[in-house]
Amino acid sequence: MQRFWQLPWQPARLIVGSVPATPDHARDDTAAQRSLRARMAAYTMHATHDSRVTTRNAPEAFLATFERQVDPDGRLSTCERQRRAEAAKKAYFVGLAMKSAKAGGARKGAARC
Repeated sequence: MQRFWQLPWQPARLIVGSVPATPDHARDDTAAQRSLRARMAAYTMHATHDSRVTTRNAPEAFLATFERQVDPDGRLSTCERQRRAEAAKKAYFVGLAMKSAKAGGARKGAARC
């Protein structure tokens, strides 16, 4: 098997000298093996790092995705951008609730048969 640096071409998004996006072991693993490998990595990370530190920036980053969604060009005032981002976040969670209710209804309907 050729390594990415041995290929006659370089993928467009790959920086020369970087690690390939998918290691060799990940290509041959089953879904269950990949899941176990990811779970093991998560437990290892949480055993060696404080989870409050590793997730400190998560709420701000999550809200920033909605701010970019409502104001991709950055033209709105900060107050207006935050107001619209909160509305977009609420719409997102209402959509999740609808999907959850629909899935729950489908499960209950399947149990009656």
